[in-house]
Amino acid sequence: MDKTYEGLRIPFNLESVQFSVCHISLNTFTVAIPGHVHGDGCYEIHYVVDGYGILQMADRSYTITPNTLYVTGPGVYHEQIPDQRSPMKEYCIYIQLETCSMKDYFLDKFLDKVQWFGQDTQNIESIFQTIFDELEKKKIGYEIAIKTLFQQLILRVTRNYEYESEKDFTLSRVEKSDSMSLTVEKCFLFEYATITLEELAKRLGISTRQTERFLKGKYGETFQQKKTHARMSAAVSFLMDSNRSIAEIAEILGYSCGEHFSHAFRKYYEISPREYRRKLYQENFNP
Repeated sequence: MDKTYEGLRIPFNLESVQFSVCHISLNTFTVAIPGHVHGDGCYEIHYVVDGYGILQMADRSYTITPNTLYVTGPGVYHEQIPDQRSPMKEYCIYIQLETCSMKDYFLDKFLDKVQWFGQDTQNIESIFQTIFDELEKKKIGYEIAIKTLFQQLILRVTRNYEYESEKDFTLSRVEKSDSMSLTVEKCFLFEYATITLEELAKRLGISTRQTERFLKGKYGETFQQKKTHARMSAAVSFLMDSNRSIAEIAEILGYSCGEHFSHAFRKYYEISPREYRRKLYQENFNP
């Protein structure tokens, strides 16, 4: 059964490092997750229980299978495309780094590894199952139990790194959380069709001019450019679902008609949505 806990702010500590859990979910994906990146100090841990799909992470593609574990940290572009014949079901937890002073080897290894993909060797699923059980039943002392489980989750994820086969995944780390970036990413991830500059500025608590300046400085894009990028990333994901018509996708993305969507898509990708759909499906699911 799918379940999502949003708007959380559950703090927990490991040594002198403080984290905060903002979001945790168990979902089956029949529609792809549009490409996006997370802000400074933000880490997302994914564990796939069942199903198959494609993960595009940074500049590489990976095949998702049951028992896949992958971590995406600050600044790592990623999108998930489920196989429509067997959609993937995954646990996901979104963690922010709040404060960071002295660390040891273990915490350095987790924080420095801002992208990782592999098969879980540490029984991550049992940790997620217990977390959801505690959140649902809320038995006495569940707050303490959950914080301990989050600590165990970080530990087991980091132990998985000891078994990695690839050694080129370490990128630079930014050591402070960025709540504005988190707000921006959530808006463009879930509201790409409807979000306006005025609404985003209101949520950030700054003016529209300051919002444009922030987006340009942080992402190198204007509001309209970032919104277009988000819509086009979502478009590619929806095109993987052969049951969705071009007109239906256009409506979901906020375009007035299929012709306007097709024009925008061709301008962005230099190929029509129908041609892209055929090419993308062949590359991903017809080896």
